[in-house]
Amino acid sequence: MPRHITLKDPHRESRIYSTRTIAAIILVVGLLAVILVRYYSLQITGYETYRTQSDRNRIQLQPLPPKRGLVYDRNGVLLADNRPSYILSVVREQVPDLEATLVELQALVPVSDSDLEKFRKKLTRRRPYEAVPLRFRLTEEEQARLAVNRYRLPGVVVDAQLLRHYPYGELFSHALGYVGRINERETLVLDESDYRGTFHVGKVGVEKYYEDILHGEVGYQNVESNAHGRVLRVLERHAPTPGIDLTLHLDIRVQQAAVDALGDRRGAVVAIHPLTGGVLALVSTPGFDANLFVNGISSVDYSALRDSLDVPLFNRAIQGQYPPGSTIKPIMAMAGLESGLVTPESTVADPGWYKLPGDRRKYRDWILRIRGTGHAPRVDMNMAIAQSCDVYFYDLARRLTIDRMYEYLHPYGFGTRTGIDTTSERPGILPSTRWKREAMAQPWYPGETLSAGIGQGYMLVTPMQLAVATSVLASKGQRKTPHLLQAIDGQPVAPPPLEPLIAKQENWQEVYKGMREVVHGKRGTAKYLAKGIEYEMAGKTGTAQVIGIAQNAVYNEDEVAERHRHHGLFIAFAPIEAPTIAVAIIVENGGGSSAAAPIARAVIDTWLLGEAG
Repeated sequence: MPRHITLKDPHRESRIYSTRTIAAIILVVGLLAVILVRYYSLQITGYETYRTQSDRNRIQLQPLPPKRGLVYDRNGVLLADNRPSYILSVVREQVPDLEATLVELQALVPVSDSDLEKFRKKLTRRRPYEAVPLRFRLTEEEQARLAVNRYRLPGVVVDAQLLRHYPYGELFSHALGYVGRINERETLVLDESDYRGTFHVGKVGVEKYYEDILHGEVGYQNVESNAHGRVLRVLERHAPTPGIDLTLHLDIRVQQAAVDALGDRRGAVVAIHPLTGGVLALVSTPGFDANLFVNGISSVDYSALRDSLDVPLFNRAIQGQYPPGSTIKPIMAMAGLESGLVTPESTVADPGWYKLPGDRRKYRDWILRIRGTGHAPRVDMNMAIAQSCDVYFYDLARRLTIDRMYEYLHPYGFGTRTGIDTTSERPGILPSTRWKREAMAQPWYPGETLSAGIGQGYMLVTPMQLAVATSVLASKGQRKTPHLLQAIDGQPVAPPPLEPLIAKQENWQEVYKGMREVVHGKRGTAKYLAKGIEYEMAGKTGTAQVIGIAQNAVYNEDEVAERHRHHGLFIAFAPIEAPTIAVAIIVENGGGSSAAAPIARAVIDTWLLGEAG
């Protein structure tokens, strides 16, 4: 009997279908549950986290560098300003292949090896998504080339930024100093948050001394950008706080007059207002164009400045240390009067040379070479100052002794930094027995006292110190810290007052009388300055030896190399009855004071006879 085969089992198929349907539903519900859980995680529990990550991809925090404060002279002339400049920068995180991009950029715009080196150093010290500058001061043509190729240069940014500019170039280079690009050493010192987006910092001079005031405070903005890093819109902005403007005591007319009078000679001029201590002129020649340093000076230009025999980077006004020569004599006269060792009527025999008791050596007076004898059989204080008699001051120095000389000269500002508001000032040397013992481990000899008495030997001063001392003379002992800064944001400022130098009025007048005779007397060492003068000037000539001269040797300037010739110095103040300017000048290897004195006349004429300062 054939076997019965069931072709269709509705009940079984129904069970299978039901089972599969339930399984499918469970699977779908499970998957939906997973999706819902994940959706909940993304939208609810992890919302802030993922929103932040999303914002990081499209929103950037960009620093907004502040505008650097401007610098003006006393008459409102702009000495340091800011000019717009286009900067080529790179955002590393947005560049797929940095080396390839750099190669492309070099094909489009000139990029020096120095620019590349600085870029790579800066690249290692940046924050994420911070633009690193590669080239400054792009021309319009270079901007256009970059704009045309921007689509294939992701992460390359061209931004406008204000850069420091010095309209007068060399004229104020040593007075103002300059800013330059922040280097690796400075990044370790500067507060990173204060200098985000800022590429420059004050390097020397006023720019460095007042960096905190001039710099300002960095701002920031949140911007939305596309996948290529292009900014679409600004979401939030906090404006930077600009730096504060400064007004200096410097007078561009006086500064220019000093530079013109010095010409191409090496030297320095410092002019101070005796009543305030404000520095009216601070000149050191030769100078340099401060604009060269703003974006990083080229190696060629820097080598030329560094290797020059005239050392234009050296600020002679505050760093140069020179023997003051005979310019020290009015202060020595004040020391003699105040100590009671001499009176205005005291006289000294002057054969043209001086001998220490028990010593055969002759200390010669400069007049001996010219006349073969002294200034007069006997010389009093007035003649000694007017005609610069060495013998008179040899005798006074011997009687004072070197340590008492130190006590009387130190209050005038010698042997210590003046405290002027700039950088790299040097202290000079005011010798004493203690100084020589500590500096050289040697005793002091009497002959060295005589040399110090006429501003030679170990004594060294800066032109700034000499101007300060002249200012103390001019103000009859009113001591002021010299300062360049006159006002901050229009508000006058002044350094704390110093203790005045107390001396008898008649002693000041006696020294004034001798200094007046230097210029206005018939036999004054600078009588040629009085021609056509419209005011009364008190002055003192000075000559500083550069090389030693043997006991019986004769100095012949024509036979001496130019850089071995004497320095010429001159100090002065005017008008005598109520001084408003005190000056100190040095002309390196000028041969004598005749090289320096006319510069003082030009500077003082400009201040007193020009437009009101």
